[in-house]
Amino acid sequence: MPLGSKRLSGIIVLIASLLPGSYGTDGEEVCDNPLVSSLPSSSFRSSSQLSSSHGAVFAKVNRREGAGGWSPLFSDRYQWLEVDLGRRTQITVVATQGRYGSSDWLTAYLLMFSDTGHNWKQHRQEDNLGAYPGNNNADTVVKYKLEQPEVARYLRLIPLDWNPTGRIGLRLEIYGCRYTSDIASFDGSSSLVYRLSIRPSWTVKEIISLKFKTLKNSGTLLHAEGQRDHSLNLVLEKGKLLLYHQQAVSSSSGGQLLVSLGSLLDDQHWHHVKLEWLNLHLNLTVDKSTQQVQLPSELNHWYIHTLSVAAVQSHGLQKPILPNRNFHGCMENLIYTDLNLIDLAKRNSPQVTVMSNVTFSCVEPVSVAVTFYDTHSFLQLPGLPSWTSGVISIALQFRTWNKAGLLLTFDLLQQKGSVFLYLSEARLRLQITQVDRTLLELSTGSVLNDGQWHSVELTSKQDHLSITVDKDKGATAHTSIPLPLTSDSQLLFGGCPAQRGSLECRNPVKVFQGCMRLFTLDNQPVDFIKVQQRLLGNYSHLQIDMCGIIDRCSPSYCEHRGRCTQSWSTFHCNCTNTGYRGATCHSSIYEQSCEMYKHKGNISGLYHIDVDGSGPIKPQLVYCNMTEDKTWIVIQHNNTELTRVQSSPERSPHFAHFDYSAQEEQLATIISQSEYCEQELFYHCRRSRLFNIPDGSPFSWWVGAPDPSQVQTYRGGALPGSRQCACGLQDNCLDLTYYCNCDADYDQWTDDSGLLTHKNSLPVRSLVLGDIQRLGSEAAYRVGPLHCHGDKNFWNAAFFDKETSYLHFPTFHGELNADISFLFKTTFSSGVFLENLGIKDFIRIELSSSTEVIFSFDVGNGPLDVRVETSLPLNDNRWHSVRAERNVKEASLRVDNFPVTTKEAPADGHIHLQLNSQLFIGGTASRQKGFLGCIRSLQLNGVTLDLEERAKITPGVQPGCPGHCNSYGTLCQNHGQCVEKAKGFSCDCSQSAYTGIFCHKEVSASFESTTSITYILKDPHELSRNTSTLPSTISPDVSLRGENISLSFRTIKSPALLLYISSFYGEYLILLINKHDKLELRYKLHSSKGVEVLTSTHMDLADGHLHTVTIQRNTDTVSVQIDQKVAEDFNLTSDVEFHSLKSLILGRVQESDGLDAELTWLTSLGLTGCLSGVRFNTICPLKAALLNADSHVIVTGPLVQSSCATSLVDPYAAETTHSISEQPDLMDPGQPLVNAIRKDSALIGGVIAVVIFVTVCILAFVARFICSRKETYRNQEVKATEPEDTHEFPFSSQANSPRVPRESQKEFFI
Repeated sequence: MPLGSKRLSGIIVLIASLLPGSYGTDGEEVCDNPLVSSLPSSSFRSSSQLSSSHGAVFAKVNRREGAGGWSPLFSDRYQWLEVDLGRRTQITVVATQGRYGSSDWLTAYLLMFSDTGHNWKQHRQEDNLGAYPGNNNADTVVKYKLEQPEVARYLRLIPLDWNPTGRIGLRLEIYGCRYTSDIASFDGSSSLVYRLSIRPSWTVKEIISLKFKTLKNSGTLLHAEGQRDHSLNLVLEKGKLLLYHQQAVSSSSGGQLLVSLGSLLDDQHWHHVKLEWLNLHLNLTVDKSTQQVQLPSELNHWYIHTLSVAAVQSHGLQKPILPNRNFHGCMENLIYTDLNLIDLAKRNSPQVTVMSNVTFSCVEPVSVAVTFYDTHSFLQLPGLPSWTSGVISIALQFRTWNKAGLLLTFDLLQQKGSVFLYLSEARLRLQITQVDRTLLELSTGSVLNDGQWHSVELTSKQDHLSITVDKDKGATAHTSIPLPLTSDSQLLFGGCPAQRGSLECRNPVKVFQGCMRLFTLDNQPVDFIKVQQRLLGNYSHLQIDMCGIIDRCSPSYCEHRGRCTQSWSTFHCNCTNTGYRGATCHSSIYEQSCEMYKHKGNISGLYHIDVDGSGPIKPQLVYCNMTEDKTWIVIQHNNTELTRVQSSPERSPHFAHFDYSAQEEQLATIISQSEYCEQELFYHCRRSRLFNIPDGSPFSWWVGAPDPSQVQTYRGGALPGSRQCACGLQDNCLDLTYYCNCDADYDQWTDDSGLLTHKNSLPVRSLVLGDIQRLGSEAAYRVGPLHCHGDKNFWNAAFFDKETSYLHFPTFHGELNADISFLFKTTFSSGVFLENLGIKDFIRIELSSSTEVIFSFDVGNGPLDVRVETSLPLNDNRWHSVRAERNVKEASLRVDNFPVTTKEAPADGHIHLQLNSQLFIGGTASRQKGFLGCIRSLQLNGVTLDLEERAKITPGVQPGCPGHCNSYGTLCQNHGQCVEKAKGFSCDCSQSAYTGIFCHKEVSASFESTTSITYILKDPHELSRNTSTLPSTISPDVSLRGENISLSFRTIKSPALLLYISSFYGEYLILLINKHDKLELRYKLHSSKGVEVLTSTHMDLADGHLHTVTIQRNTDTVSVQIDQKVAEDFNLTSDVEFHSLKSLILGRVQESDGLDAELTWLTSLGLTGCLSGVRFNTICPLKAALLNADSHVIVTGPLVQSSCATSLVDPYAAETTHSISEQPDLMDPGQPLVNAIRKDSALIGGVIAVVIFVTVCILAFVARFICSRKETYRNQEVKATEPEDTHEFPFSSQANSPRVPRESQKEFFI
């Protein structure tokens, strides 16, 4: 360009920039001035032009000069149009238009920006998209507003797609406004030092902001030094910004890292940084990302007195974080508390000292990078004439996220071989092959896929060959293999072309995806401007003069501390040990409550619960106590023992603090989601008052709930704020003039204990006892664990009985991650469960047929359906679970336990789900395709929607949804019957031989040879009046034509009698183990006929192992099954009716009238061993003997409840907690991590039973004594006693031990 033209264009641009812009109503400049229309022709460049009348100079909106716009010579994606705005300008809008009077226009394009005309930066939208929509005709002007304005001098537009019936055609306008800044350039030894002259106020909000650009990946940006030798250091290390705190003489660790943010900041582009803090809260912003950090307490009321920029200029007491590595690059608009430090330095202000060579302009080195962005990318360069000497040197720098990729390959034509320089497992490898034989292999370096720039050099001379990484020594080999390269040789970088003449290019690894720069051949740089103009070498699918690498892990989309790793095109989240799963570690692997675990068939034990599902609250290990009617969450704290406090004149009030196993948020959520919570507060006193008088200051109080200021002055059984105890509310205190027993101030032990049940006050966090200074004052307290039951979320349901009805809620916000889970039941085959709409985006889940659920959504990439087809019908009026999740990587849908369906999201598509309408549940805004049935436990991103409350005010929708046994009835085992409840179900075990919440717990006992249980069958009317017994359908005058018998046994002695049933007519049924250790069944169903003996063929039943026997008789057919073996069938020949049953006996038969001598001897032997789960039709004699006070049962001899299913173990052995991470393939998160209580053997059970019996007797005596003393106080008849008796502490910590399982666990000795 002629010199005069350059000056003229500069003057025009300068004048244009100084002209007044447009201003808004608030006086601020509106940045929307047209910038292109006034530019001279010298401001336009292009890759090519179809003709002189199609040149770039004609690419101005609404202009018709020339051919009416720009069109390149070829219509492909290597074309570009460039505009030079003359100076750095703020750009807000880009407008495009087709070529006038033609069919040539763009439909999509890319935007690039640069300050220098080199090192281009691609502009990306918020969703990381690079393509922008163009035109659909040649005349309409389409404007695109940049989500974030760009500041640049040069803009380059690259066509991506165009009218298929035309070619590339473009007219362009750019809108924006002038941009002013103060810039300083640092050369690695220079810096600025600002010294504060006036101490700031403590309330001043400290703010430091700046922009920087650099090619170096490490260096100190800021060093802020304050009083007490504390400092904050902002450093760039490996392309990331790190904030450190140092104090005094720093340790060898280099200070405390407070926060790390940003990535790839050494790309020679401007990056915005802002630090703002008030006292101990600091926000660090890098470009669009902000992270908050809590500063150390030492920095409270700390202020900066010296701020060093680009280097550490301190008094020498602190070791720099990055010694000898100062910042090398440019900064602009460095602002500290409204002061422009660069402007002060330019004006030689005494507050700012310039150290060494600081220049106030940004001179940037030209470094042309090349991006290999897909699997077809390659660069081909010719060899050098100088290589005929045999000395070869090839060097370059690269950065990538991929572990493998080809860097360089070339052929050895004379040897008919090839050389490959490539990455494998993030190491650099050199391989020389000949035909199919490897001649040489070298490797060096490690972790070369970290996204940093790494230098590589290949050197060959004579018999010496070496590869070097990052200027280290690398790998060297002495080899006689020459590398005879010439100017005719072709070097291939990154990959292979599709066609390469007669010799096919072989690539032993993947193609390279990443950036390369600083190519040198024999220390001569490669001219990439010639390469771009195709005057040197060849290339395909390259982006020249830019590095398009993206850090997909900054910011990380991995949630819940998931670790992010990446490749060139995607990222992965490692969710190990996080407690979450999924593509982004979004979904919890745990249930949200103990109630949910129970309804998956789990029993009492330790479980992890995640109270907010995919929310931010961490999972917590709690004890789930599953009882027949309730499911309790038990949360322990650090002091559940009974603590005694004795008097002391100098003693200050006693303070006790309780730390819970759950964190604050976990506790608050558990309490709020539970229907009921309670906590025992035991308080025993002797001359230790609580509240004194109603209007006086309390002597004692406790603090509960999350707010530490919530002082509570009431005790268990009373109302909050009442300053009373339970006896005051019941009007039965020892002294009726007070509201607590302890306020009577008696010199005797008494107590004011009780349950705290007001959820807003729980849990108890601290306790203060004040009246303990007087002589003779004593107190004892114990705070029990927190117990809660009732999951309000799990049973929250609504019933939709009209197709046009629905519930509506506020808009669902699940921009990046959305998980939706619920249960439904219906008898209809279709209906919409949920729908939420946006302008274009939407999300919907529907039942499309009786066997298919569809999850549909659109985030801007077009509608996507995820479908699950089931092999069983879903309209069977049973509860079915649905879980849908959508994140930036994939969408998934699971229905019940059917295989999950997953669909991946586009790698570079839209990722934000933008909704704005109301959320509709059970229908749609159009009132079509409504759902008919029940929806329950609907959760969106871990938050439960209150369907019941909304249903109460919505026509056509009813709150709640009964009928759970259809779904959960199978959890009731061993003939247990499911019983419906308003919220849930329970198992009725009255006709089961088992007990427990699911009728799953065996009822078993150890027998000795003298043990006998006789169950007498009486008159049916008397039987029905005895409600304590198990109901029987058998009466004495009924004749049975069949029976069902089941039991389990374990013994090592034979013969052994298991079961004997007799009748009033001399008929009987006997089940025994004979002397051959076989099962024998004897029937005598007619008094005048003989005995029929049925013997099983299975042997060794007296082997000490547990065996289960099932017998079913239907008239003359008898089926016998032992354990899981094949059932054996027998036939009776004498009779088929069992008349007038008399009794059923387990163990020894005391009276054997009517039996022959052999049977009399056999029945007298009884059983030495264990019986379990005995059931005869609907009669459970063993259960009646052990668990019910039944007048029909007669027990003689020792009978000890024990466990047949377990071997002899130490009942006090420590419980073992299992971690899911220890057995990742075997452990089901639905399984308890610790069993409730280990089972005991018969022998140990007997010993423990005796101990418990004695202990209970002692406690009963103590309790009776206390009650009698209380009655004495109540009648005000206090009698004098001996001091040692009066003052003795009557309460033991054993008696008041923590209440862990409420589930009864008993042992008997009868």
